[in-house]
Amino acid sequence: MLWQNVRFDCARPVNLAMRRILLTSALPYANGPLHLGHISEAVLTDIYARALRQQGHSVRYVCAHDAHGTPIMLKAQDAGVSPEELVAEVGREHRRDYADFRIGFDNFHSTHSAENEQALGRIFQALDAAGLIDSREIEQAWDPVKGMFLPDRFIRGTCPRCGAADQYGDACEVCGATYEPLDLIDARSALSGAAPEQKPSTHYFFQLGKLEGFLRDWLASAELQPAVRAKLGEWFEAGLKDWDISRDAPYFGFEIPGAPGKFFYVWVDAPVGYIASWMDLCQREGVDPWQAWQADDDTEIVHIIGKDITYFHALFWPAMLHGAGLKPPSAVLAHGFVTVNGEKMSKSRGTFITARKYLDALPAEYLRYYFAAKLGAGVDDIDLNLEDFRQRVNSDLVGKYVNIAARCAGFVKKLGGGRLADTLDAPELVAEFAAAGEAIGAAYAARESGAAVRQIMALADRANAYVAERAPWALAKDPQRTAEVLPVCTTALNLFRLLSLYLAPALPDTTAKVGEWLHGLPDWSQREAPLLGVEIAPYQNLLARVDEAAVAALS
Repeated sequence: MLWQNVRFDCARPVNLAMRRILLTSALPYANGPLHLGHISEAVLTDIYARALRQQGHSVRYVCAHDAHGTPIMLKAQDAGVSPEELVAEVGREHRRDYADFRIGFDNFHSTHSAENEQALGRIFQALDAAGLIDSREIEQAWDPVKGMFLPDRFIRGTCPRCGAADQYGDACEVCGATYEPLDLIDARSALSGAAPEQKPSTHYFFQLGKLEGFLRDWLASAELQPAVRAKLGEWFEAGLKDWDISRDAPYFGFEIPGAPGKFFYVWVDAPVGYIASWMDLCQREGVDPWQAWQADDDTEIVHIIGKDITYFHALFWPAMLHGAGLKPPSAVLAHGFVTVNGEKMSKSRGTFITARKYLDALPAEYLRYYFAAKLGAGVDDIDLNLEDFRQRVNSDLVGKYVNIAARCAGFVKKLGGGRLADTLDAPELVAEFAAAGEAIGAAYAARESGAAVRQIMALADRANAYVAERAPWALAKDPQRTAEVLPVCTTALNLFRLLSLYLAPALPDTTAKVGEWLHGLPDWSQREAPLLGVEIAPYQNLLARVDEAAVAALS
């Protein structure tokens, strides 16, 4: 069954409040490698998915790479390959990097696919039949040197609203204003540097303003952050304009049915890529993919995106779906950007870090943990301070978390023959750690992984304080108290096992090793039951400290 919880024990008690969630993260563009901004979003989404599954909810996480548009067409030309060859190669790299960061997609697909073309055609035909598509002749920016119409992103100039220099032709990155490309002051072609000329062309438009009433109702009911809701309010105040959804040849994308030489704008078919990836998964599992997009289905559709693309996801996308008779998303949740050492990622400053560059230097889970510790449910940017990263990993993961197991496991082997005690030294402390899972689980479910990590590390401090206070190494030297050692160490390892359960969404590989060592991690709904009287294997070191040389390799 499609919604079967494939990652966890399906024999456990059913969660009567189980949610069904179709979860996505934004589609990375298929013209270059993944960088740490992509990874932070994927980690945020993956942790959210794993935590919800852990608590008994059914989550399917799909994504794809965004494979169309002029930039890909031009890059393929420069490389001497076809656009199809370029996106296939980049897609393989994206899949590899995501996999190495342990991003647990249920499906990763491409917008250049038969499923996307089919879904896009269905939506466009429905919008057209509903009277929401219009065509008319407009003046387009034309590069007289290159001899082609210029996409918005290939026109640069000064923002007509705030005066910020070197802005794109569709939106200002400084003030967030949207405008027509030729509204830019001192507009120029990013391809040739020439001043664009105006040339007439027939284009197709989605009449967004006709759906203003629906959008206002949807914004009132959908899950959005306050900052995003406020920003959308500004766009309503400015007035909803018809959206140009077509581009002229030459263009790499899907041709508009019945309009030779006219192609769907990349931002039209990109979000449809969520449906396409879902279709691809459903087709393999023999399930109707469109049921989840029907109004009477209780599946939640949740998009996690960067704050720079909320305009497309929270206005155009829900309007397209509604206009086509489909269910709009339940939630559009934005996040901030990643800076490195307080600065925007920059190749010239050595702060542009690709996913592969990081992986060549350090284990993926260290960065997963750092992002987990920094991320929250807001839209604030997060900073990867490399020295803070090194110290936090060494302090939290090695000095606090792993330290609990390292200090106690040897005594189980030496004094218990590898077998845990039948009783706990401090059952009330283990019960307290188990009860703490409610608040930790709630933080994860609210996408407040930073709050969850703070609670987990506070528990780790308490566990280490317990071990220090009971000092099994000192008890082992006292013949009259040797019998206390095994219950103390069994208590400590049960605390460690619960900490591992709570860290599992962020550290899937490390905690899987803990599970292999300690007879599996406890089921979320049965975490109160301690592990007693069983034999465990000899302890193997789980995590190593990060040295300065490894961090230096990132810059």
